[in-house]
Amino acid sequence: MKKAKFSITGMHCASCAANIQKALSSADGVQEANVNFATEEASVKFDESKMNTDKMIKVIEGRGYKAVESDKKSHDHEKAEREREAGQLKKLFLASLTLSIPVFIISMPLKWTGVVLPYQNIILLLLTTPVQFIVGYRFYKGAFSALKAKTASMDTLVALGTSAAYFYSLFVMAFPGILGNELYFETSAVLITFIIFGRWLEAITKGKASEAIKKLMGLQPKTATVVRKGKEIDIPIEEVRVGDIVIVKPGQKIPVDGVIVEGLSSVDESMISGESIPVEKKKGDSVIGATINKHGTFKFRATKVGKDTTLHQIIKLVEDAQESKAPIQRLADRVSAYFVPAVIIIAIAAFSFWYLAAGQSFIFSLTIFVAVIIIACPCALGLATPTAIMVGTGKGAENGILIKGAEALENAHKLTTVVFDKTGTLTKGEPTVTDIVTLNKADKKDALKYAAIAEKRSEHPLAEAILNEAKKQKMTVPDANSFRAVPGHGITAKYGGKTILLGNQELMKKHDISTGSAEDRIASMENEGKTVMILAVGKKLTGLVAVADTLKESSKEAVKMLNGMGKQIVMMTGDNERTAKAIAGQLGIDRVLAGVLPGGKEKEIAKLQQEGEVVAMVGDGINDAPALAKADIGIAIGAGSDVALETGQIVLVNNDPVDAAASIDLSNYTIKKIRQNLFWAFFYNSVGIPVAAGILYPFTGFLLNPMVAGAAMAFSSVSVVSNSLLMKRYKKK
Repeated sequence: MKKAKFSITGMHCASCAANIQKALSSADGVQEANVNFATEEASVKFDESKMNTDKMIKVIEGRGYKAVESDKKSHDHEKAEREREAGQLKKLFLASLTLSIPVFIISMPLKWTGVVLPYQNIILLLLTTPVQFIVGYRFYKGAFSALKAKTASMDTLVALGTSAAYFYSLFVMAFPGILGNELYFETSAVLITFIIFGRWLEAITKGKASEAIKKLMGLQPKTATVVRKGKEIDIPIEEVRVGDIVIVKPGQKIPVDGVIVEGLSSVDESMISGESIPVEKKKGDSVIGATINKHGTFKFRATKVGKDTTLHQIIKLVEDAQESKAPIQRLADRVSAYFVPAVIIIAIAAFSFWYLAAGQSFIFSLTIFVAVIIIACPCALGLATPTAIMVGTGKGAENGILIKGAEALENAHKLTTVVFDKTGTLTKGEPTVTDIVTLNKADKKDALKYAAIAEKRSEHPLAEAILNEAKKQKMTVPDANSFRAVPGHGITAKYGGKTILLGNQELMKKHDISTGSAEDRIASMENEGKTVMILAVGKKLTGLVAVADTLKESSKEAVKMLNGMGKQIVMMTGDNERTAKAIAGQLGIDRVLAGVLPGGKEKEIAKLQQEGEVVAMVGDGINDAPALAKADIGIAIGAGSDVALETGQIVLVNNDPVDAAASIDLSNYTIKKIRQNLFWAFFYNSVGIPVAAGILYPFTGFLLNPMVAGAAMAFSSVSVVSNSLLMKRYKKK
């Protein structure tokens, strides 16, 4: 199975997208097809042995649209294509407006004042015909393509409605008196003008909805300074290779991902993380392409170039999310598929009722037919969800929250429980020495030195904390004469003829060393969430070394935000229950799953789901992969270029638990906007169609003018897209 993406031009409404999707889905060898009207793209999963991209392009073109493989089309080219389409619509609108204004003046104000121009009917025909067949050519073309495919689209409605008004007027001119003497050229001309105007505005606003991708693409520099054969040369960014030594000067953008080999600096990583404070960088630190070097000059070795860079992976994630469909959108898609045929049936039924049953005139019934056809636009329905998804995923990317698909964005608002892995998520993942307590008149420096000697050859994370403390105090730590790790208990070592024991109470018991005098202090520190190691030198109790994995500054804020949203918060850890509860207590977390081994995390998530909870798992995206996959929403947390992009449906670029809460808040906000859009789209059609069909006429004498229907139809789509664009004001809490 292979996946391909296509950029499609010529779609005018949700029915067009449904038409193409139906054609692609039924083609031999295609497993799945998704067509997004808002992004004007198709995503297709197909069997390479039965289908290829050229055949799929022919299928799309067979329905009357143009397509090109997305990979062969740069973002600059897409932008130019969008601008060209908007420019063409603007020209058509201005031409249509120029011709329609005199048609409207002759047919309305002059007629009401009794002024009749010489050859008035001929003038109206000459002015309206170019609007009907040159400006309106796209509607006839779209309607014909839909007819060939045995379906109907928005173009079918526009072509039917305007043609009815135009050809009726032509018939009255040719055969006066048979159907009356009223001409309705202004209905046809003004309707087309309004609809073209609506499509022009739609093209502009749709372009704005996808600005997040354009912004991300614009972040990358065009050139890089590399060292080749001992010389510094400037080359296009496309020519940078893995292993190249790249030089970055103050104020320059870092061209690709890499590792610093020489120099110091601070780097503005806000485009990736959303954090405005520059990050200090030194030899051995990673740098990310498109971030900005603030102060020093440094050299780095390129590790990821082209499509492998963090920026490109982020762009791909945002693109995939914008192309995907949220479950809520399927409702709109189903409605759109049956909408146009239903509208044509309603229009014919309304015409028949008023003309045959109610005894109204032919022109009265025709006005109702045209008004129903024109006011019913599925465009607003087709744009309601994807435009909100586009802006929502774009805002997420701007704030270091990468949402992999529309489904994840929609489902995040349904969460009832958020499970945090403790180490590296709520805590820094770097244990540090917090207390050194001496016993039996021992010296504090000696106690630390003996503990460091014992741990020097150990690979345990707690050993690293003790050695880092010794380094901080500028101690020289000699090697032990002998060293033995006792699994589950601690370490025994020998140095200077003395036996050093460092571990838990079980280790001390084994060597007949009483810890009674230190019991209260040990319990007190463990209640604070610290891991306590007991030190004995030469069979004598010497001291206690307490180590803790300190909490991230923002962990408390994340818990507070989620509590404010009414979510249940669970902390999951391999720590013993006393330590785990102490840490949870500092954060305000009530529910703790302690002593959970890496292999058991997935089972704990499953248990919560069995309780009826909708669960998010927040973890580092690597060790927690099974639990992230099992959860309803997996939220992978990681820093910069080490982000675990393959794990979880939401990826947090920062190492910040607050972003887990922010991603749920963004989901809530996006769903609110989608519901607003769908409400207005459905409300507009459910009110507009009956009014156009004349439901108010018997009570109020009100009959909807088809021109007003055309204006309302055009602006319904624009209002939905504009409501989605208001999301650009969203700010991460």
